Parts: sequence; structure tokens; C-alpha cells
Amino acid sequence: MILNIVILSLVTLERMFELALARRNTLRLLDEGAREHSPGHYPIIVGVHAAWLASLWWLAPLRPIDGFWLGFFLLLELGRIWVLTTLGRRWTTRIIILPGAPLVRRGPYRLVDHPNYWVVIGEIAALPLVFGLWQVSLLFTLLNAAVLTVRIRRENEALGR
Repeated sequence: MILNIVILSLVTLERMFELALARRNTLRLLDEGAREHSPGHYPIIVGVHAAWLASLWWLAPLRPIDGFWLGFFLLLELGRIWVLTTLGRRWTTRIIILPGAPLVRRGPYRLVDHPNYWVVIGEIAALPLVFGLWQVSLLFTLLNAAVLTVRIRRENEALGR
């Protein structure tokens, strides 16, 4: 149970840090002349992620931990760090476009489009599986797929793809 709480606390703290970082980066980019695109779906994304995390806090504390899925989740977190460090001050949770700024083509962005979303897809599926909660994994993978379908379409439009 203690390890479960530690895992959930670390993930929660990570998400809170990322929201603060994203807000700081968003405000700075907007001050530099960037523009937000398609903000209407953002509250839905936040809601899905908050419900996912809340469901884990509710269901996971007393569950056994699966070491394979925990290891896989930790690898995904390395991917998250790679994405964040590659984008640096341009990383945000919203679709913020700075006119004239070139697309990032280094790090994971030279390998795949939207690597952050690939990491998120993996996280939303894998963390519930750490606790044997395959139903939570399935439900939130489907919900996340629905919001990412909208998100990626809007982001590609904003990027002129």
C-alpha cells in the first residue's frame, strides 16, 4: 500500500509541476506574440486526465503492483522527460503557435510526429495496469483516444500540416 501511495503521489506531483510549467511557458509564448489555437477542447482533455488520476487514487491504493507494468511506465517517463527537454520553453499543454518559429525536428520529433501524445497514450494505458486495473486502462484509453483525435487534428491544422 505504501508503494502504491508513493507512485500515485509522484505521478500527481509530476502532473502538477507540468501544469505550472505549461502555464509559465504559455504566458511567455503569448507575450512573445504566439497565439492559442482551438482552445475549446482543452477542458475536456483536463477532465479526462483528472478523472483518470482520481480513479487511480480511488481504486489503486490497496491493489498489488505488477513489476512489468511499473517498469514500462518508468520507461515512458523517460520518454516524457525527453519530450519536455527537447521542446524546452516551447512545451505547453495547449496548442500555442509562435509565428515564424520553425517546427522542432530534433530529439523524439525526428522519429515520430507528436511524441508527447505517444507517451500520454502509453501512460494512460500502463499506469492502471501497474495496479491490475485493466478496466480503468481500457476506459481511459478509449476516452483519451477520442480527445486526442480532436486534439491532433486541430494541432496539425494550426501547424499547417
